[in-house]
Amino acid sequence: MKKLYILKVGITFSDIMKEYGDFDDWICSFVQNEEIEVIDVLNNEELPQTENVLGVIITGSHAMVTQELAWSLKVETYIQQLIKEAIPLLGICYGHQLLAKAMGGKVDFHPKGMELGSVEVCACKEARRDALFQNLSQKFYVHVVHAQSVLELPKDALLLASNAFEKHHAFRLGDCAWGVQFHPEYNKNVMDAYIKEIQKETPEAPFYATKETSEANTLLSLFAQYAKEYNA
Repeated sequence: MKKLYILKVGITFSDIMKEYGDFDDWICSFVQNEEIEVIDVLNNEELPQTENVLGVIITGSHAMVTQELAWSLKVETYIQQLIKEAIPLLGICYGHQLLAKAMGGKVDFHPKGMELGSVEVCACKEARRDALFQNLSQKFYVHVVHAQSVLELPKDALLLASNAFEKHHAFRLGDCAWGVQFHPEYNKNVMDAYIKEIQKETPEAPFYATKETSEANTLLSLFAQYAKEYNA
């Protein structure tokens, strides 16, 4: 039986983990009643055979895509295989950037620095016809914490959401691969905790006031449902 897989490519801060859990826990909290298996990429767990995959979610990470770490390059190759076989894929933050890089886009540090907090994004024209974004509002709030960005989208990618700071907040490749720069798995408590941790290291980092992002959170369950129907 096919499963939904989470490729865990990073871990959160230790204090956040103690109180709220980790990236995979947050994703699972919004994707209920589904059979999910977490693959710990950082500990060299084997990537799943594609014939067993219902869909894949790639988490965020505190690493940088431009470091081209060995495990990251391995996942990049796996992404190319998923795209070739048209297997549903959702990349979150680091996963979003890695999807773009794997398929020919450009990733690097954002020239304006870090985007941090709860920000408003605007759905683009293509979002109205997108399986995941079509029922979201024209403008909705998302949680963000990133220093690198997708500076250039892959060829044939469809832009789905952006704002004044981040041009490429969400995109789709083909029918079933999405990247989102924001974090649909965060709730307000997690975002507040991230701001606190970032300010320990970078006291001058500007941030946007936090709020709940219920519309963005629905993308996880929508993706899981899409993957199930796509494979029916």
